Amino acid sequence: MAIKKTEYQNALAKYHHKTSRSAAAFAKSKKYHVNGVHHNIRYFEPYPFVTKSASGSKLTDLDSNRYTDYWMGHWSLILGHAKAKVARAVSEQLHHGWMHGTVNESTLAFSESICKTVKAAEHIRYVTSGTEATMYAVRLARAATGRKIVAKIDGGWHGYTSELLKTVNWPFKTPESGGLVGSSNIISVPYNDIDGTLDILRRAGKNLAGIIIEPLLGGGGCIPADADYMRSVQEFTQKCGALFMLDEIVTGFRFRYGCIYPQMKLDPDIVTLGKIIGGGFPVGAICGKKEIMKFSDTNAHSKTDRAYIGGGTFSANPVTMSAGTATLEILKKNGSGIYSKIGLLGREAGRKITKAFDGRVVVTGKDSMFMPHFTQKSGIHKVKNASDAAKCDTAALYRYHFSLIARSGIFFLPGKLGAISDAHTKSDVSALIAATEKYAQNTA
Repeated sequence: MAIKKTEYQNALAKYHHKTSRSAAAFAKSKKYHVNGVHHNIRYFEPYPFVTKSASGSKLTDLDSNRYTDYWMGHWSLILGHAKAKVARAVSEQLHHGWMHGTVNESTLAFSESICKTVKAAEHIRYVTSGTEATMYAVRLARAATGRKIVAKIDGGWHGYTSELLKTVNWPFKTPESGGLVGSSNIISVPYNDIDGTLDILRRAGKNLAGIIIEPLLGGGGCIPADADYMRSVQEFTQKCGALFMLDEIVTGFRFRYGCIYPQMKLDPDIVTLGKIIGGGFPVGAICGKKEIMKFSDTNAHSKTDRAYIGGGTFSANPVTMSAGTATLEILKKNGSGIYSKIGLLGREAGRKITKAFDGRVVVTGKDSMFMPHFTQKSGIHKVKNASDAAKCDTAALYRYHFSLIARSGIFFLPGKLGAISDAHTKSDVSALIAATEKYAQNTA
């Protein structure tokens, strides 16, 4: 997309002017921390602002600038920042201790809510991140089947676990990192391409332990899976004795109370959850059918037969369990209104962003999650997989998001999809559309 240099330069100057305290704090952060951040994607040029506080749909930085937040804690805060009922649940738990290191009662209500809602969750094991959940899901699939090969999607992001850190970014044949070994038993298949996918899976033959798929490709471009594609992949795995695993860390409890897979008429063997279910606290969950999850029972299996899922020191800590329980209680009680509201706002945002750019962008997503793709240079008219998304003008998306931050007090992590929470209002979305329309006019 042709862009007037003055637009970005003016945004850059404004950002420098209004974030001087953040600039100083971030310079200090770089003295102690690798590139000043603790998650690679949190860095953006020229430097990220430093947040002082967050409430509702707003972030406030060290310079007292307020931003309407569409990043929402890596899309985990569906109720908004610092939801009062969640805060009360956490405060109450703190009076009873925040780290027990033993079996604790707070897991019971939380697990009951999940198991009643997620059919595949006949048994659960908690961890503290989505990375751990997917890592253990792969191990469990191999232990249960006695096979080695696991398939993933081109562009699929399942955290930083070494094996699944493969074919995440374009070009997919380039290694994602140094220090990776032993990924030869991970194969990749093209999203929403059933013929291409089945061809690769057939070559794996009886060595295929399972496949792990996101029903909405999050980091790969906010792209929903085609339901027929998902059902075809599931049917193949069932026939060949492999496991069908869904990574619903992004999608679980995002679009409805529960997972998205029942709407696609799927019956997964393992489902991983995270983000929303933790209420803003560290969480990951491996959920599965009893006949699969039993392989993680160290009392019933020998060392060579079991899938060793250790959890970790802070797994199922009572603070996360309490925050998660409070979050799910709110979603269960008010879910109809919440999901209807945020879905409506998300669809409106996507529709009007598309209109504002007058054919220069394609907006992907589902309901409360959306992402523009600048397609003018690519010749792409429909973004159906991560390859299509990578061929779009990602630099133009970055400039658009940065301009929103600098000029309009609207925060998307540059280059990433946006998520709407229950704390967002129609006026928030109207302000986003107005800022987008102004930007589109200035860069036409």
